[in-house]
Amino acid sequence: MSWKKHFTLAKTDSPLTNTGGTRDNGTRYSHYASHLPEVYIGHPNRTERYGQYETMDIDSEINAALDILAEFCTQTNTENGTGFDIHFHETPSESEIDIIKQQLVNWNNLNDFDKRLFKIFRNVLKYGDQCFIRDPETFEWYWTEMGKVTKIIVNESEGKKPEQYIIKDINPNFENLTATANTYNDYGNQGDLYKNRGYIQPSSMYDGSGGATAQGRFDKALNERAIEAEHVVHCSLTEGLDANWPFGNSILEQVFKVYKQKELLEDAIIIYRIQRAPERRVFYIDVGNMPSHMAMSFVERVKNEIHQRRIPSKTGGGVNIMDTTYNPLSTNEDYFFPQTAEGRGSKVETLPGGTNLGEIDDLKYFTNKLFRGLRIPSSYLPTGVEESPAVYADGRVGTALIQEKRFNEYCMRLQRLVAATFDRQFKMFLKWRGVEIDNGTFELRFNEPQNFSSYRETEMDQGKINTFQALEGYPYMSKRFLMQRYLGLTEEEMSENTKMWREENADVSVESELPSMRSVGITPGAMTADIDAFEPAAEPVAGEDPAAGGGEEGGAGEAGATGDASPVGSAPPAGAET
Repeated sequence: MSWKKHFTLAKTDSPLTNTGGTRDNGTRYSHYASHLPEVYIGHPNRTERYGQYETMDIDSEINAALDILAEFCTQTNTENGTGFDIHFHETPSESEIDIIKQQLVNWNNLNDFDKRLFKIFRNVLKYGDQCFIRDPETFEWYWTEMGKVTKIIVNESEGKKPEQYIIKDINPNFENLTATANTYNDYGNQGDLYKNRGYIQPSSMYDGSGGATAQGRFDKALNERAIEAEHVVHCSLTEGLDANWPFGNSILEQVFKVYKQKELLEDAIIIYRIQRAPERRVFYIDVGNMPSHMAMSFVERVKNEIHQRRIPSKTGGGVNIMDTTYNPLSTNEDYFFPQTAEGRGSKVETLPGGTNLGEIDDLKYFTNKLFRGLRIPSSYLPTGVEESPAVYADGRVGTALIQEKRFNEYCMRLQRLVAATFDRQFKMFLKWRGVEIDNGTFELRFNEPQNFSSYRETEMDQGKINTFQALEGYPYMSKRFLMQRYLGLTEEEMSENTKMWREENADVSVESELPSMRSVGITPGAMTADIDAFEPAAEPVAGEDPAAGGGEEGGAGEAGATGDASPVGSAPPAGAET
């Protein structure tokens, strides 16, 4: 239900004129009566910012950061050899899986995503947007420069749905295959604009009646073409919750201030080192008691003699015509000045150059601030944050693991913004190829970013095993409890482990069964069974029957005589005297 049905147009004799400055009453109420398509151009300086992003991309740090983000977000799937993964919401059949995977490979090869996907994702990160014109006959994507996309026509009455893209300096007829569905009258008046959803020409063009057409917000320049939105692939970093929609926001926008500060600081460091780093010589010229004007003339003459060198002229004339050339005080030249007997005279001293030329802590600060703004972990950079020699970090412990987790979440958020467009285009490709599969049963996603989660799981498992082995030797600790508490095994998993162990060791003798099962936490017959199994048999006394009670008594007495104690808690044998 639209809210517009609650409003009624009331015609009044308003003194307002039409938007184009003509006397046509048909456009007088255009701002009030019309709910037709609106024009979206994004940020007022959007096209200028694209050039700004190009300049920022020249910076080595930003270039490396964009490469890292794009590489982690476009990992190759080892199963299908593409940069995408298919996530099924429902259990599909084997035939559906095979068809979808095969069509994904065909779609990937058609648009050469093996080579282009990295650059596509990188451009989306850099500009915030990336547009392609999809050929309706072959479904191939043709790249379009974002600076050429001047505006987007959005129909407000249909829930902010883009209808047309206005692109300049482009010929949509790729090999006689058009990308536009309709042709509009370039000389239509304002009424034709609203009727046909088309665009009026600039005021320099004329309509059929000989009068100038109106110039308003829907004007289309001579070198611009209207491309239907259904033939445009628009990848954008936007959720639709900002004023720049349907255009996205570049990730470089948030670090522009830091980039300019770092750039100014780098220029200042270079200028300072060039101007202040070289040593300078101070010439003390003895002028005696000369008047001030003569003293200055004398100093100027000495300076010219030192700084200038007389050489023969190239125009000819031999030694009679001489030219002077600048002498930059070469280090292999000596200087001679007269000196009086009292030691008075001219002298030359060296003025040291600038100090603190090797300190770049302030530059490191802005560089690290730039990388933090782009969410790049310090462990992925050539040098760490503190420039320490130990820069290797595998993401398994401490701060490196926290940075790894945050970086993965950031990359996955960027992937979700871009993957929606690829998912929609792939499902359109399936429909175009005649594949009838419910689109709600699966979703096309990018592969998860490269991370060290496997290392983390290995470290955690190793820590659990070490704890288990350390406590296993205590006799009063149940191994079944240790397996459940420190190895994290459930009752079902321990039962499954017992079943599998018995299947693997079916041919093991009974004598070796007890200790082996004990080693995996299974104690048949409780603790006393293991004690009886490992207790050494008593040696029979010579001349006595081993089965008789006296033999047991003698054995016990012998053990007592030798000092060997019985197991703790064991009762005396039956028939033995106390």
